This record gives sequence, C-alpha cells and structure tokens, in this order.
Amino acid sequence: MTKDRNRTDIGALQIGTSSIVDEKTHEPILSILTSIVETVAKLRKDGHRVVLVSSGAVGVGLRRMDVDDRPTYLPRIQALAAVGQCRLMSLWDNLFSHLRVPVAQILLTRNDIADKNTQYVNAQNTFEQLFDMGVIPIVNENDTLAVSEIKFGDNDTLSAITAAMVKADYLFLMTDVDCLYTANPRSDPDAQPIEVVSDISTLEADVSSAGSALGTGGMSTKIVAAKLGTSAGVTTIITKSSKPGNVHEIVKYLQTLQNFGNDDAATIANLPKPPLHTRFLPSDAPIQSRTFWLLHGLTPHGSLYIDQGAYEALLNKASLLPAGVLGVEGHFGQQEAVRLIVVDRPSPDALNGDFPHHAQEPKEVGRAIVNYGSIEIAHIKGHRSTQIEALLGYADSDYVALRDNISFHPEDRHNHPVTAALIPALEEWKSPQTSP
Repeated sequence: MTKDRNRTDIGALQIGTSSIVDEKTHEPILSILTSIVETVAKLRKDGHRVVLVSSGAVGVGLRRMDVDDRPTYLPRIQALAAVGQCRLMSLWDNLFSHLRVPVAQILLTRNDIADKNTQYVNAQNTFEQLFDMGVIPIVNENDTLAVSEIKFGDNDTLSAITAAMVKADYLFLMTDVDCLYTANPRSDPDAQPIEVVSDISTLEADVSSAGSALGTGGMSTKIVAAKLGTSAGVTTIITKSSKPGNVHEIVKYLQTLQNFGNDDAATIANLPKPPLHTRFLPSDAPIQSRTFWLLHGLTPHGSLYIDQGAYEALLNKASLLPAGVLGVEGHFGQQEAVRLIVVDRPSPDALNGDFPHHAQEPKEVGRAIVNYGSIEIAHIKGHRSTQIEALLGYADSDYVALRDNISFHPEDRHNHPVTAALIPALEEWKSPQTSP
C-alpha cells in the first residue's frame, strides 16, 4: 500500500484490563500506566497521532466499590463499569496532565456506528478534530448501556474497528508476552518467536493464552483483531504490555524500514534489531471504509440464503434480485444488516428453506443491508422483480439489496466467472415459482 506522505502517521494502542489493574488487588498498575503515558507523549512529540483503546472500567469499579470478584449478573457488571469509567478517565487525565497532554473520552457500541452516513462519519470527524487539536482520544466500549447484540465483544475487536475508522497506520495489541510463538514458551523450550506474519490465514501459533479474570480477551481475540486490522490496511503488532516503551522503538524501526523501502537489503539487515514483537503485514488490497463498516460495524439481524448464480452476479457488481434468494432466516426489518450465505448444491428441500438439515454446505460470504424485511423477502424469494407488487401490494425496489449495500469478506472479493456448465442449472434454480 502506498503511503500518503502528506498525512501524519496514526497509531492505535490497545491496552487490556490486565495491564491497567492488578488482577488480585484491583489496584491500578501505575508503573505501566505511567510508561504508556510517556510513550504516547513521545509519539505525539515526534508528530504521530495516537488513539488509546483502554479497557479497565469494570476492574477499576471493583476496586472503588471494594468488590472482590467480577460478578456474573449483567446489570451489576454494567453498574460497576459506570462507576469505574469515571475513575479510569480521571486516572488517565491526571497522568497525561503532568505532560500537558489533553485527553478525550469516546465510548462506543455498534449502535453508535450503525449508520454509515451519520454516526460512523460523525465518529470519524470527531476523531479527526481531536487529532487536529492535539488531543489523545481514549476509547472504550460503552459497557454501561451495551447489550450482547450491540457489543463489540472485546476491546481487541473494538481497537481494530477504531484503527480502521481513523485509517491508522499501526495498531498495537498489548499483551503479557513479547510476541506470538510456535508453541507455549512457558512449557516448550523449543518454542520459536514468530516475528513477521505476511499471510494470517496460514498462521500456526500458540494461542493458549486466555484473558485475565477481569478481562474478556486472550490471544485468540488478538488474532481476530489482527485479521480485521490487516484487512483494512493497518499494520498490526503484538508486543509486551509491561514494556510500553517498546512501542516507540518499534515505530521508529518501522519508519526506518519504510524510508529504505525494498532497495537496500544490506542496510536493512544491519539495522539494530527492535524489541521482540510480532508484526502482521497489511493487505496489499485493503478493503475500503464502507466495505469495512458493512462487514464489521453492523450486527446482522438474520441471514439470506442465495444460490450460486446470484452470488456470481453479485461478484460481478450486480444487485441482489429476489429470484436469487432461496431462503430467509431470522427476523429483521428494512435497511437492517443480514448475512449472505451461499448454498452450493440446492435440493428440493433446500429450495423450501430447510438448509441446515440437508448437507448443503452453506458458506457465509458477506453482509448486506436489505430493502425489504424478512417477512416480505420470504414472500418474494424465488420470484421475478415484476411480481413484487402483486405479491406484496407495493414495490419499494426491484432489488432485495443494492450492490452498494453489499460487501464480501476479503477472500471472496475476486470475480468468479459463471461457467457454461452452471448456466442451465442456474436458470432452473432461478425460475419463478407459480405460487407465492
């Protein structure tokens, strides 16, 4: 990916609960927090724009309320998050104020970025203004209000979505190990560090590290975050949380590599080694902002099963016609997001929507924002667009979903031409039914 030299580097740092709060005493770990603040201030002084994604609200709330263990009752967790978030931001603000660095709080749920034309763009504009003002945005999930349907799930995922939203160059995922290893280095003396990952789909690494008792993440969630980040063109890095100063050294090393390019291998080989870390290289063809928003900013409310012919047409930039829809799952309304699932080998049972029980090998390929609700699509599926008004009594659109409102997962974005052998079968599958 070619870097815009007129744009200042942007870095996102994800800080987990175990790096902020002691797991047993729930006291803030001031040594790490102070080092993070110093590192961010150095990056800012060097001209970088930085956003922090900070966990820890529940952990800090436990300490404030003298509660020994994280509860399991959701309203109690949310109440503790409300108490702890105030204290957490006060802590960050106090530490940054010693270095005269202003901070801002941004609390997000998926609902806050559910509308690309309003909330998502507004969030991007807010980040941009904060950067222009020299402010460090500190992002956390709005645990006080979020329910499972609108949660990001963990702050690793939130950090990747934030990094994509601000078009970050780097995303640092801080954890309790220096980098990924081929095996657990605590138990296997032959475990080897994995320093660079160019193709995350081929990664073979130890992901046995689970989240702390206070947090929700672990190494596996960081791999997921790395997939999201790199798909959006963000260089994603796993490094040790107890040594935040490593971030500054790694950034300087990466900038040196960038300045040399690929033309001076001998010089690059002689550069001082940076602190140990795992670096996930960004995609050569990163998905664009709207595509990323459709795939990861929205919570799907159901699924559409489509035939292979419809899938091929979508890959070739066509919109989704009702004739290509085989089945509907879930309850959703107009302009809500759904999963797109391709059924490879339709059968009479599959055409009636009974996919899971007939070995149809369904494959989720992407997401769509639909023009009709689930009840309406169930009535018009398999029919021609000219029949929509007769079936529903109205016709808001000829299409179930417009192509601009459809995005595919990165591995499915290349064109798949329709082969001659498929055409007769596709025509049969897509022929309209004679009754609603």
